[in-house]
Amino acid sequence: MGRILVIDDEAQVRGGIRRYFEANGFEVNEAESPSAAEQQFRAQPPDLAILDYGLPEVNGLDLMPVLKQIDERVPIVMVTGHGSIDLAVRAVKQGADHFLEKPVKLPALLVIVRRVLESYRNRRRQVAASAQEGRQQLDPFAGASDAIKRFADDAHHVLDSHAPVLIQGETGTGKGVLAAWLHHHGPRAEEAFVDINCAGLSRELMESELFGHERGAFTGAATAKLGLLDLAHRGTAFLDEVGEIDPTLQPRLLKVLEEQRFRRLGDVRDHVVDVRLIAATNRDLAKLSREGKFRSDLYFRINTVALAIPPLRKRIEDIPRLAHEVAANLRPGGVDFTPAAMKMLQSYAWPGNIRELRNVIERALLHAHQAAVLDTPDLRFEHTSELEDDLDLTLEELERKHVERVLRAESGSVEAAAARLGISRSALYVRLKRYR
Repeated sequence: MGRILVIDDEAQVRGGIRRYFEANGFEVNEAESPSAAEQQFRAQPPDLAILDYGLPEVNGLDLMPVLKQIDERVPIVMVTGHGSIDLAVRAVKQGADHFLEKPVKLPALLVIVRRVLESYRNRRRQVAASAQEGRQQLDPFAGASDAIKRFADDAHHVLDSHAPVLIQGETGTGKGVLAAWLHHHGPRAEEAFVDINCAGLSRELMESELFGHERGAFTGAATAKLGLLDLAHRGTAFLDEVGEIDPTLQPRLLKVLEEQRFRRLGDVRDHVVDVRLIAATNRDLAKLSREGKFRSDLYFRINTVALAIPPLRKRIEDIPRLAHEVAANLRPGGVDFTPAAMKMLQSYAWPGNIRELRNVIERALLHAHQAAVLDTPDLRFEHTSELEDDLDLTLEELERKHVERVLRAESGSVEAAAARLGISRSALYVRLKRYR
């Protein structure tokens, strides 16, 4: 239901509130003094604080702005044994969301806490909605080809599910766009969507980013840090390039999926989390699991729902619509394309897929300035000169050049390049040796 911090110098009062709220599904922490409350706010901000006015050192009214400065988003319910209208007015002006007199009836306090938290969540939703207002949302299913229609049907069929999703597709096909679409149109749309790219992160950094850490967990951990799973509670966690995650972390991720709990670095307590996992990769995880490079049990768990995005070269009839939508997104009003320019766009192989299409059109708009129509001279592909020279190459020379291009696109990964070329690794190694 949420994380509550009870700030009161009386242990009996704190304990009574804690036991009652924990019985009603809340996680409750206690602070017996202003300094302890400040520490907890900095280490792990609560969803709501119940603050006693009569505290040692400084009173609750003076502590409130200090806490608000640490995290202004946390709503505060103030309680006091010496209530007055003047004190209530001052408390509200200082930032209190509600004011109660002692002795507090716990059922009434529970109702108030739930109302304050719901109001706070509604404000967050309104802020998120206003931030998105007027901003064009990307459509992962733009086009009318048979390939994109089948793909859209598959995605809509799993839209209401809370099951893990594995998105597969080549670089630049829009795996992140699809993940965001699944979240924003699914049952967790009003909660957080957080993402992390697993590629290029060390095991230690990935562990800290995923699970968070406590203060002093390792050298340099001066403060506690919430991890991706904490931030995605009740929402969606998107792991891009999940095939790159370190093997030693895979069992911990599997535990999160199976038991909905995890442990932060340096912590001895398990934390319960409700999160939907969406993972994406351009690698063949089934093959990696057979080779022992990716845990098979984790693969089967994240592969509960599998969605494969078709590459742009297999849906060339969608390129005219995509090109116009990309242009309209980059320049208000968009632009037109000459028939020759559109034919050129549809003839290109698009190894970088939609991301490369966007780059080519953005480069063309900069080159053409305010032109209303783009023509072939405006389109500059990364390998334009190479493509023109290919007509003079022998078949062997053309194969060698294509192998080089694919290896370069896959950052030298033989396994990924072989999969993209549609041949085995051994067949690719033969070619690498042949072409030195």
